[in-house]
Amino acid sequence: MSLSRRLRYPDGIRRFVRVCAALVALGAVQSACQTAIPSGTILPVSLRSSLNSHKTKAGETITGRITQDVPLPAGLKIRRGARVVGRVIAVAPATSTGGARITLKFDTLQSSKHSLPVVTNLRAIASMMAVHDAQLPLNGPDRGTSESAWTTDQIGGEVVYRGGGPVTNGEQVVGRPAPYGVLVRVSSKAAAKCRGDADGNRLQALWVFSSDACGAYDFPNLAIVHAGRSKPVGAITLASHEGDLRVPAGSGMLLRTEFSNH
Repeated sequence: MSLSRRLRYPDGIRRFVRVCAALVALGAVQSACQTAIPSGTILPVSLRSSLNSHKTKAGETITGRITQDVPLPAGLKIRRGARVVGRVIAVAPATSTGGARITLKFDTLQSSKHSLPVVTNLRAIASMMAVHDAQLPLNGPDRGTSESAWTTDQIGGEVVYRGGGPVTNGEQVVGRPAPYGVLVRVSSKAAAKCRGDADGNRLQALWVFSSDACGAYDFPNLAIVHAGRSKPVGAITLASHEGDLRVPAGSGMLLRTEFSNH
């Protein structure tokens, strides 16, 4: 399936996507293509490649899958199942005095025959088990009801009331459930390193993460030491506190698009 179909564009937009895809194929992407996916758009991703500082090598391709439809301006939408593709830039093994490091970059949004370049940084990462638990109902009795009516707990602590309810942070409504995830207004906790959304009215796809999710979850031996927001822009460095660094496939990520000339 072409990217123009994976991105749900009205008929009048499809020609733009075909032109943009052609520019990509020619290596002549212009800023007009980038405006289709605005800076600050969150991409909820399930990692499809394992990272292991003992085995992973620089230059390896890494992939992830978009886990719910991502809304864009003018009625556009990145379809669930599209891929983000990147590569490992550097691997530093653990030493007797320090932990391991892996630097990586996701720079391509891909569907079938077509690709679009993106610049991304890392807002949050969560273990495979945290992702799994966030998709189960909070209460035992809910297990006998339809998934569309479950109450679930997001990574970061917010609660999703499916079956017509909202997404809440305490008593504050921050968004609503959506197929395979949520649509919420991205926010930032006081003193957190992650930013809120410049457009406070935009609903974004955060899958199993809370609107203010930031940093590493359920990875006691992992830290995000460079998220890719500053130079080198797009380069994400993960580090272990000690020993090898392992991030298994199935872990969840929130990538944030960031277009830059750097």
